[in-house]
This record gives sequence, structure tokens and C-alpha cells, in this order.
Amino acid sequence: MKQFANAKQRFSNRVEDYIRYRPGYPAGVISFLSENCGLLTGHIIADIGSGTGLLSKLFLDHGNHVYGVEPNAEMYAAGEEFLRDYPNFAGVNGSAEDTKLSTHSVDFVAAGQSFHWFDPIISRAEFSRILKPGGWVVVIWNERILDSTPFLRDYEALLYRFGTDYGKVSDSYPRLEKMRSFFVSETFLSHDLPNLQEFDFEGLSGRLRSSSYAPSADQPNFLEMMTELEHIFTAYQQDGKVRFDYHTRIYAGALDHHGN
Repeated sequence: MKQFANAKQRFSNRVEDYIRYRPGYPAGVISFLSENCGLLTGHIIADIGSGTGLLSKLFLDHGNHVYGVEPNAEMYAAGEEFLRDYPNFAGVNGSAEDTKLSTHSVDFVAAGQSFHWFDPIISRAEFSRILKPGGWVVVIWNERILDSTPFLRDYEALLYRFGTDYGKVSDSYPRLEKMRSFFVSETFLSHDLPNLQEFDFEGLSGRLRSSSYAPSADQPNFLEMMTELEHIFTAYQQDGKVRFDYHTRIYAGALDHHGN
């Protein structure tokens, strides 16, 4: 059962901020998949929930052919524009539950920062269908470190205070137990890589606005939220910047071809 009824529309009015202010993925993701999952440049990737194309770009730069499967029209258009110079990219108007891809057509199914929007039962069966025998599912996630600095602790408190459903979204993130249940196996791989972003106030504001649970500018508590954000930035900035630290989490495993 889908956790969020409006999952496919949540980012329609946040595309520009998402493009500019969301973190990319470290090159170590490719190294890990090459060394542990046998990723080759000739492999075909289905990037599910490809959005603005951040994860697709990582695979395209490695030399892979990528199908970017994205259900949101605005995000789809942004991904097409962002990756327009990559001939090995093909956008697909589909979803995790209905990718529109052919059976046994891809070597890797990848999901970057999107897995929590999927129906896990239906998408698992769909991934099993489109994967070639021996193919891999890879779930990649930039998880913001919440409490390692006073700034990050106060930012987290701001999200709980003003976020429309931040607690629910946060609880849905693909952590270890959820991945164990999805792969139905103890043999899946997990690995963490460091990642970070530094922001001036404009960047920090855009990073907040890019979040699906942040009130939008037409909501009554938006200005109060931005005022509080400015107070936090002023209190903790050093040389005009604050820093987000992330764990880039990688989960990788194989599925059978019956959706079981």
C-alpha cells in the first residue's frame, strides 16, 4: 500500500530548488558497484524516480546507458533538459510500479533519493520483471546527519516545527531493516560514503524549499519558517557558510524473477 497518496506530485512546485540545491552522489558509488556488483560500462541502468537526473548523470559519466523513469511531469522535463547532451540517456514516463520497460531489459535497477515513495510490494515485482537474470537492485540515499553539530540539531528542530509531515517522511526513509525486508535476504550489501554541502543563506533557503515537507511560499507559516532559518544561519555561519554532512548509503542486492 502506498504510504503517500500524492507522492508523484509532491515536487511539482520545487523543481528549480531541487536542481540547484540538492546534493549529488560521490564518485565512490561507482567504485563500490564496480568492485562489489560487477558494474561495467556496457551495463544498462534503469534509474527509477530519476527526477532531475542527479543519479543518472553519475552512471552516464561512467559510460552506461540509462533509462530515467520518472512519473512527475515537471521533474521529467527538468531531467530531460539537464541531461540533453547525453545520447545514452532516455527518459521514460513511468513509475516504480509500472516502469514501461521491457521484461529482462536492464542490468541494474537504481533508485536515488526516491525509494520511500514506492509501493514496496508492487515495485519489487516490477523490478524483478525488468531485470536481466543476475541483475542488481541498488538503493542510494543521501541521509543528512541530524545531530553532529548545534547547527544541524537546530535545523532538524526547525523541520519538526514547520514541516507539514516531516516526521512521517523521515520515518519512511530506506534504513537497514526496511532494506532487509525488501530484499528478503541477509546477503544484500550495504555501504556508507561521506558526502557534504556548504551553503550561504540563499543556498540554505533553497535547500529547505526543495524539501517536499517544507511549507511553500503561499502557505501562512512560510515567512515565519524562513525568519527562523535566518536566525539559525546567523547563529552558526562561519565565513558566511553552514555545512550539511551526509552519509551516502548504498544498499544493493539481487531479486528473483517472480517478485517473491
